[in-house]
Amino acid sequence: MNKWVLPLCWTAVLLDGFDLVVLGTVIPVLLQEKMLTTASASVVSTAGLVGMMLGALVIGTITDVIGRRKVMIFAVAGFSVFTLACAFAPDATTFGVLRFLAGLGLGGCLPTAIALVNEARPQQGGRATTLIMTGYHVGAVITALLGIVLIPQIGWRSLFVVGALPALVLIPLMVKHLPETAVRRAPALEAVGSLFKPGLRKATIAFWVASFMGLLLVYGLNTWLPQIMRSAGYELGTALALLLTLNIGAVVGLLIAGAVADRVGIRPAAIGWFAGAVVFLALLSIKLPGVGVYVAVFLAGCFVFSAQVLVYAYAGRVYEENRATGIGWAAGVGRLGAISGPLLGGALLTAGLAHPWGFYAFAFIAALGATAVGAIGLKAKSVVAPAG
Repeated sequence: MNKWVLPLCWTAVLLDGFDLVVLGTVIPVLLQEKMLTTASASVVSTAGLVGMMLGALVIGTITDVIGRRKVMIFAVAGFSVFTLACAFAPDATTFGVLRFLAGLGLGGCLPTAIALVNEARPQQGGRATTLIMTGYHVGAVITALLGIVLIPQIGWRSLFVVGALPALVLIPLMVKHLPETAVRRAPALEAVGSLFKPGLRKATIAFWVASFMGLLLVYGLNTWLPQIMRSAGYELGTALALLLTLNIGAVVGLLIAGAVADRVGIRPAAIGWFAGAVVFLALLSIKLPGVGVYVAVFLAGCFVFSAQVLVYAYAGRVYEENRATGIGWAAGVGRLGAISGPLLGGALLTAGLAHPWGFYAFAFIAALGATAVGAIGLKAKSVVAPAG
């Protein structure tokens, strides 16, 4: 087992975490400087997510054709170059285009990283997948803290320069230490078609639905939790602290979920984690006193974020010869959920229904995620796509 695979992939996923919060961190300044309007900020945000969706679909498929190592290196390099270029964007249009291009590289990083760690640690797929995904939330927290420190001192552009710097170390290390893995060397269209071969068709659709629901929850809660809690009567400081609590819960939940999945099986663990998300999201519809709300939000974070990651881990087990294609398409379709989550939260807030109905809606979505995972079926765990 190559000892470099996990830390290198973890660092690449950390960059995805950077992207999760960097736009939200700089948007208030961009609005103040009138580089963006509220409408153009929404367009820029969507452009990045669309780029990530296409990157997951296309690059996740290509890695099964030309190999993991090359794709990972080029994806990280591409993301870093376009992130750096964002620091020098002169207007909203250029900024949006650069965010889209950076999203392509980021979208390709995730399925490739998960495929690599599943192949490096085939007996610990659940734990390895959830462990590298802790990098996602660590990156989000670090970026938020950097924003607090850097933006008032040297401006918003500095954040994108800092976001590109890890590539100076990460890419040479990948070139030197990242191993190549066996690939199918099949045409890209055949790689995609293999997801619908007998024995995989039902599982593929179910993975797409589960990933859509999971990412809808992740992005919906990260975008709107503070404002929903404000609408429920909590103070602003408390609402922001609850967002931090949610992401701390995510890291803890990921560490626990991986160990549980490797012990009891990924399928029952994923169903259980979505079910836990249902319970604690529904509980947040009640205005809890004192520390109770922090406990409920912490536990919601533990279950919501890990449920989504266990979907990827399960896909890594079901798809073997077309692993990165399967994960990439699940992640890519799931990005439609990432776009839908903030839209749903915003619509509920606009209608004055965010509390308690927002949490009822999120709990229902988590229930749909659990149902989708259950629909994958026990037989899918042993299915291997034909080599074509």
